[in-house]
Amino acid sequence: MLDIVTVEDNGRKNADQEEMETVMAEVMQTNQFPLAPVPNPMTFCNDVKQSGIADGLMDFKHGTTTLGFVFKGGIIIAVDSRASMGSYIGSQTVKKIIEINDRLLGTMAGGAADCSFWERKLTILCRMHELREGEKISVAAASKILANIFISYRGMGLSCGTMVAGWDKTGPHLYMVDDQGDRYEGMSFSVGSGSTYAYGVLDQGYKYDLTTEEAVELGRRSIYHACNKDGGSGGVVRVYHVHADGWTRVIAGEDVNKLHYMYAAEKGLQGDEC
Repeated sequence: MLDIVTVEDNGRKNADQEEMETVMAEVMQTNQFPLAPVPNPMTFCNDVKQSGIADGLMDFKHGTTTLGFVFKGGIIIAVDSRASMGSYIGSQTVKKIIEINDRLLGTMAGGAADCSFWERKLTILCRMHELREGEKISVAAASKILANIFISYRGMGLSCGTMVAGWDKTGPHLYMVDDQGDRYEGMSFSVGSGSTYAYGVLDQGYKYDLTTEEAVELGRRSIYHACNKDGGSGGVVRVYHVHADGWTRVIAGEDVNKLHYMYAAEKGLQGDEC
């Protein structure tokens, strides 16, 4: 009797395993995630929210500050490093700049998992393009691929506000791409909960003919002030410079607390004034 039960259990496990392997093979072939087993998976999250069953389902609380701007020497990308969920600080060491290749950078704002996964997916697609075509992908094409991915998942709950920056055969380019598939090229962008504070400093000090040192300092100062005013931003400041030869990590990580007292000292203050 025990032997029969054991054989039946093993047979059932083998059948379940084969079914799972078949499903995973289909998923890998279509290069898509398996969707939720509900009548309308594309609007499931919004439908549940509207029904009132799960209050706050789509009310994500996230905080970050990222910025980028074009100047005569290329592009400056500056970010903070805090990951938060509401008032809870999950990490102070998140790397919010994705190094797509030696000429392309991407930034993360929104849901850390969404941004990280899809920008790393973009890294793979850009490398595939390079192997297939024999040349590096343009900044416009890379940003368009990311926008198309977001369009295909529109309404499914992605939370992404990204920038794609790089230098190709036509010069420096900076794009902003969001989770709705909107894509804009511009001279300056700031994305995240602290972006309004960053814009205040950036707009005051920005001009196209900045030197590289002035541009780096403007990016650093803009992120610092955003971290000082926005509870969702903090940690360290990272600054990258995109130029004709690729990109350079100018500031790997500078503590915003040290910057606070440094900037206070420049004004003749102690740093603890209200």
